[in-house]
Amino acid sequence: MAAMSGPSMRGALNPGVRRREVFAWALYDFANSGYTTVVLTAVFNAYFVGVVAGNAHWATLAWTATLSLSYLIVMLAMPGLGAWADAQAAKKRLLAASTVGCVAATAALALAGPGGFWIAVPAIIISNVCYSVGESVIAAFLPELARPQYLGRVSGWGWSFGYVGGMLTLGLSLAVVIAAQAAGRPATDFVPWTMLVTAAVFAAAAVPVFLFLRECARPARAAGGRPGFMPVMRQLAASWRDSRAFPDFRRLLICGVFYQAGIAVVITLAAVYAEQVMKFGQTQIMTLVFLVNIAAAAGAFAFGFVEDRIGHQRALAATLLGWIAMVLIAFFATSQGGFWAAATIAGLCMGSSQSAGRAMTGALAPASRLAEFFALWTFATRLASIIGPLTYGLVTWATQGNHRLGILSTGLFFVIGLAVLRHVDMARGVKRGHEAEGLTPSGS
Repeated sequence: MAAMSGPSMRGALNPGVRRREVFAWALYDFANSGYTTVVLTAVFNAYFVGVVAGNAHWATLAWTATLSLSYLIVMLAMPGLGAWADAQAAKKRLLAASTVGCVAATAALALAGPGGFWIAVPAIIISNVCYSVGESVIAAFLPELARPQYLGRVSGWGWSFGYVGGMLTLGLSLAVVIAAQAAGRPATDFVPWTMLVTAAVFAAAAVPVFLFLRECARPARAAGGRPGFMPVMRQLAASWRDSRAFPDFRRLLICGVFYQAGIAVVITLAAVYAEQVMKFGQTQIMTLVFLVNIAAAAGAFAFGFVEDRIGHQRALAATLLGWIAMVLIAFFATSQGGFWAAATIAGLCMGSSQSAGRAMTGALAPASRLAEFFALWTFATRLASIIGPLTYGLVTWATQGNHRLGILSTGLFFVIGLAVLRHVDMARGVKRGHEAEGLTPSGS
């Protein structure tokens, strides 16, 4: 993280922003990444299917349905929460509430044993909703911290730091697992401890953001002097309707739905593909997750500089081409070495493409509506998290378990996303956002 200090950082930040604020902001990505790595990708998903649901034929469906419900809640609630946070200058308060909720619900997963749906399902829903809210809110601070021409670089710092946090939490969890397995203990003894480790790392690493990150926005009042908060469905409809004034942002949302759907497949089902098609063992799968995180951290950090140099749109396009190449390599791979290569490409593209999407949203969003526009971006990504894995599941179901066709179908999401991205005009979109703030004369 040498680039997060010294002249390279100072020149990238807005006037008055301190380096410790950016470090604290990036540390939140470090804090929350352990949740997705351990709970959703590497440990609790398999535990839910194999132990909580007892390997029932409907176990995988129950897991994906639980996640889908949580994403649906986020899709419906986030625009209203984002608009409220903008109107009340309450991003930090909302971030605190979501952090406490995610940490507490993750810790509660330690109580889930065989047949423990009563705790596992609500805790997954609450933890994933709170994680998603926090992810959206922390992203909304980005334009307050970084100068417009350095959004990609600073966003990349956060994403890369996040993957380091994910690896740390996974590493600590693996130490618990290895020690327990060496002692001959069952999963019901050691998986609960990994949930407590994940919750503890999240809580500890999130503290600096509440100590050092400042809320730069000022409270605004809606018409009639009341806070600008509306019921969820009204706010969602209003936010989408208002976005018609920002057509390039709308195109970015559509692009995001498609390419993030592909990424969601990789995050939630790559381990399944590795096991079912490439015959990876558990140790190899864990090592694979580490490799992807290392590549993602390097990709997000290094590509942020490239992104600021060549532009957000070209950078995202390059990563989508990388994703398409990854899908083709995985589809045609007949050896484990080929799949390792595909996984490395996926990691490099994962960090950089997610960072680029966040930076583009920050560039196109009006300054007074950051939380609301990032909430719409969250809506798009959570919709993608439902569409992508569901499509993969339907393809494998329809083809009697053909996972190769499942991964090949995933490539279509990246192809469509790339096609939509071609119609995003960043210069026009940024100008429209400035006009909405009265910073650029209309028609100039």
